[in-house]
Amino acid sequence: MQRIWAERALLPDGWAENVGVTLDQGRIAAVETGAAPVGQRVGLLLPAMANLHSHAFQRAMAGLSEARGPEPRDTFWTWRQIMYRFLDHLTPEDVEAIAALVQMEMLEAGYATNVEFHYLHHRPGGGHYDNIAEMAERIAAAASRTGIGLTLLPVHYQFGGIDQRPLGPGQNRFGTSPEEFQRLLDASEKVLAHLPADAGIGVAPHSLRAVSPEGLALCESLRPGRPLHMHLAEQIPEIEQISAATGRRPVEWLLDNHQPDSCWTLIHLTHMTEDETRHLAATGAVAGLCPITESSLGDGIFNGTIWAGAEGRLGFGSDSNIRISLAEELRALEYSQRLRDRGRAVLATKERSTGRVLYESGLDGGRTAAGRETGAIREGLWADLVAVDLHNSVMAGRGGDAMLDSFIFAGHDGLIRDVWAAGRHVVQDGQHIHREQITHEYLSTISRLQDRM
Repeated sequence: MQRIWAERALLPDGWAENVGVTLDQGRIAAVETGAAPVGQRVGLLLPAMANLHSHAFQRAMAGLSEARGPEPRDTFWTWRQIMYRFLDHLTPEDVEAIAALVQMEMLEAGYATNVEFHYLHHRPGGGHYDNIAEMAERIAAAASRTGIGLTLLPVHYQFGGIDQRPLGPGQNRFGTSPEEFQRLLDASEKVLAHLPADAGIGVAPHSLRAVSPEGLALCESLRPGRPLHMHLAEQIPEIEQISAATGRRPVEWLLDNHQPDSCWTLIHLTHMTEDETRHLAATGAVAGLCPITESSLGDGIFNGTIWAGAEGRLGFGSDSNIRISLAEELRALEYSQRLRDRGRAVLATKERSTGRVLYESGLDGGRTAAGRETGAIREGLWADLVAVDLHNSVMAGRGGDAMLDSFIFAGHDGLIRDVWAAGRHVVQDGQHIHREQITHEYLSTISRLQDRM
């Protein structure tokens, strides 16, 4: 058993002081308010969020796509070509080292869970490894080293476009026929048996442009009740192509042909009409938002105010991992709404401040997107917890919702002191317990990559 004592804590029914939390076998065994200071003492104790969308390998190309290319305008599509050229140099050993760094940075940023949208399956050129789940094993091996909670989402990726053209260079490392994908999913789930009991599986049809209608229906059937994630309505050219091919915009087509529910997480959703936004929100599906990456790629601005008005659910991910920062993801979403609407505290309500709305929304959406029993400091849930320092110039004198507002809008990752993932105390005094080794292996990997590129 572990015992944590917090000066302040965010509990399911609100703020509390002098809170004792007992952990047993990775779960929260007891929560007591007005408790005596026994065990590890922390300032502010919060439930830790799940990072609901990540492509781990892209962390190693952060900073390599900011120069102007030969095209008259740089966009998501020109960035994608850089990414395809980069990934052709990656070995399984590289991917494991990169994933370990990503997971370490997620934990140090305050996330307890990595929901990995995993589509880098094969050798350069598209040939299979002897073990079809070789790359999934590397993601799991990284999780074993970092101690992060893992929800693995093997990705089904059939085609190079909505017209069902063959996969092109770069994409062929992702490709799966329906039969291959079923084998990959089964093999990937077996990999998770070597991780702690909080690890889980899900399914990810990549997008409407990369999976046939039959392929999407197959994905729905393979793991009922588990998370299903898909990119949707991210780019205007994508919307135009799907509209031309089907006669319906992507969100319209999905709502006409499927019944998304709380098992579904739809990533980005940056280009929806007001009607699409309201109708999709009503299904209970989670909007998987990655504001730092969406800003980096020039995707667009999510209809946050309309989605919130329709009681839509959302969570946060780091996608390309160009910058892994929980506070910055939440801040970037709110600031995008302010810039568009020329207002302040746009997502706040009369009962809850902006920071609290953002944080509690991320807990709810992340819990669902990960398919994980988490998201609150409550008996029986996995002990996914983050401790924030209160004794500093950012947090001094703050109480109630102002603590979250100060952390998100004036703070930084350095305020995070401790993180537990299913009771595993993996961040202590602001650093991951294996930071030196993980960083050394990542730096060695980058050195080898530079020699090959």
